[in-house]
Amino acid sequence: METTLHTQLKRYGMLCVGLLIMSFGIACSIKAELGTSPVSSLPFVLSQFTPFERWGFARSWINATLILLQILLLRRQYDPIQLIQLPVALAFGFLTDFSVWVLQDITCSSYLTQWMLCVCGILLVGIGVSFEVTANVVTLAGEGMVLAICKVFPVKFANAKVGMDLTLVTTAAVLSLLFLGTLVGVREGTVAAAIFVGLTARQVNRPLKRFAERYFA
Repeated sequence: METTLHTQLKRYGMLCVGLLIMSFGIACSIKAELGTSPVSSLPFVLSQFTPFERWGFARSWINATLILLQILLLRRQYDPIQLIQLPVALAFGFLTDFSVWVLQDITCSSYLTQWMLCVCGILLVGIGVSFEVTANVVTLAGEGMVLAICKVFPVKFANAKVGMDLTLVTTAAVLSLLFLGTLVGVREGTVAAAIFVGLTARQVNRPLKRFAERYFA
C-alpha cells in the first residue's frame, strides 16, 4: 500500500511539474502576441460573439464539452477520476496567471523576438504535455480527449494531438470569419503551435518514458 501511495504521489508530482512547464509555455505565447494557443483559440473566438462574454467562462464550457465527448467515446472504459479534469483546469488557470506575472517585464521589440518567444512557448507546452501524459493520472480536458481518441482508434498520441489542435484552430478560424468578419485570436503562432506542440511532445516522450520507468519503480 505504501509503495502504491508513494508511486501515485510521484505521478501527481510529475503532473504538477508538467502543468507548471505548460503554464510558462502559454505565458510565452501570450507575450509573443502571435495568436492564442490552439486549445484557447475556440473559447476566445466564442467569447467575442456569444453570451460567453468572458474567455474563462467560455473555456470552462469547452472543457465540459470535451469531458462529455470523452464519456460518450469511451463509455464503460471511461475512468470517473477524469472528472477531476475541471478542477485541474482551474488550477492550471492560476498557474498560467502566475507565469504571466513572472514574465510581465519581458517585451518584444521586433517580429523576430516575437517568434523567439513563440518558439519557446511551443517547446515548453510540448514538454509539459509529455510530462502530463507520462504521469498517467489526471489530464487537462484537451489532452484527455486526445487520449480517448487514441484508446478507441489506432492513432499515435502525437498525431492525434496535432489533429485535435488543427481541428480547434480551423473551427475557431471559420467561426471568426463567419460571425466577426475577420480572424480574431488566430494568427501564425496559433497555426505553428497546432502543428509543432504534438511533434515536440513525441520527441520528448521516449526519453521521458525511460526516466519514468526508473522514477516510478
